[in-house]
Amino acid sequence: MHCLWRYLSSIFILLYLFIVPHVWADFEQAKAQLPTGTRSGLVSQLLNEQQTVNQYTDGYFPPASTLKIITALASQLELGEQFRFTTELRADNHQLALIFSGDPTLTTANLRQLFSQYRSKHGRKISGDIWLDISQFSGYQRAVGWPWDSLGVCYSAPVSAVNLDGNCIQASIYTQDNGSTRVYVPPHYPVHVSSEAKTVSQALQQSLHCDLELIATPNNHYQLSGCLAEREQPLPLRFAVQNPELYAQRVIHQLLRQLGIHLEGDIKIGQPPEIQTMASIAIHRSAALPELLKIMLQDSDNLIADSLTKTLGQHFFLQPGSFANGTEAMKQIIFANTGIDLQDAQLVDGSGLSRNNRLRLESMRQILAYLAAHDQQLSLLNLLPTAGESGTLLYRRSMRHSSVRGQLIAKSGSLYGTHNMVGFVVNEQGKPLSLFIQYVTDYFPSTANAHLPIEPPITQFELRFYQDVINMAHGQ
Repeated sequence: MHCLWRYLSSIFILLYLFIVPHVWADFEQAKAQLPTGTRSGLVSQLLNEQQTVNQYTDGYFPPASTLKIITALASQLELGEQFRFTTELRADNHQLALIFSGDPTLTTANLRQLFSQYRSKHGRKISGDIWLDISQFSGYQRAVGWPWDSLGVCYSAPVSAVNLDGNCIQASIYTQDNGSTRVYVPPHYPVHVSSEAKTVSQALQQSLHCDLELIATPNNHYQLSGCLAEREQPLPLRFAVQNPELYAQRVIHQLLRQLGIHLEGDIKIGQPPEIQTMASIAIHRSAALPELLKIMLQDSDNLIADSLTKTLGQHFFLQPGSFANGTEAMKQIIFANTGIDLQDAQLVDGSGLSRNNRLRLESMRQILAYLAAHDQQLSLLNLLPTAGESGTLLYRRSMRHSSVRGQLIAKSGSLYGTHNMVGFVVNEQGKPLSLFIQYVTDYFPSTANAHLPIEPPITQFELRFYQDVINMAHGQ
């Protein structure tokens, strides 16, 4: 037996000595596709052995949305599979209180159902006030380092204890023959949108360097300006709600009118003194945590990620949740349960949207290795998108190639100049064979040939890199 073990060990060593230099050379060829000045960190590690190929893994990189994997792990460890966000309607003889918990999936229809239950039990009159209790969260509704120029769009929606309809407003803008534009907003959205944007030809837009611009104000007013090239179909727009509390107040006024409920008081923000003695009228519960994590990872949902981050802070420290205590809770939860030390990571949110986030590849490697080793207990790997088949990876050009499609499960991450991917090579049964990390930042390709039908350098790099990690996982 001892001789057999020595023989097998020598075989593994020979394979290692052969494969690693080969894969290293392949990585170098893949990196050659990237523009000069691009910074990258690459890792590939077989899970059944300690064979690892690394390139420039000592530095810090912006994780972008790959951070959601860490948020998912911390949430699963701390909150558990049975966790659900709750929204509760309470009442006493004259007033109501809506207790919000930061549910990122709460809809206007859910609120309507709560008030419908009130009407069926207590009639069509509220003699006092309606209180909106948002005390579960505190602090900023946007994390430090969120780009200012994206705050008006839905992927940067504020994170409040009261989130309605994803804090997102659907609209559209039309070009006009007289050179103006007009905006359509469905009437059920209690916001105001105006447009001073001009309709111009494609050539004039390019020569003027004039794009569509948005100014959003704290009272949920939106003004469009700049230029829009002539088009036959309307351009869809998605605005982030700027003031979730004001938006909720206006939505509730609409619902009360629709339900025929007369409110004699006001809709106020805060907690009534009698909150603890008020009777529970109705409760809405979100989907359970695994379903929320699936949406978060498949669709890269920032609102779910950051609502969970604040909830972790509230749950772990027993105080109103914030970005500050939420990210610290993530670090402490993961260290206490896994032994992985993230104290040197610079984390300011749980979505990865902030430009201030920084993470070492070794930290992400340890997280991925833990997920693979404990997948039976965590069940997180099956929530990740599959290359070329689902979620945010469905249409990724580098993953639609037959040599890559279906062979990776991973989480992408993108910011300005950043293109990341972390995940696993899987076999035909979907079981992980190896982990990999691709962190690429300071990526600024030449725009000289942007009009030509040429694959972008990042796509060429990714295809080559993914083929390399797949070949390594299969011992090729």
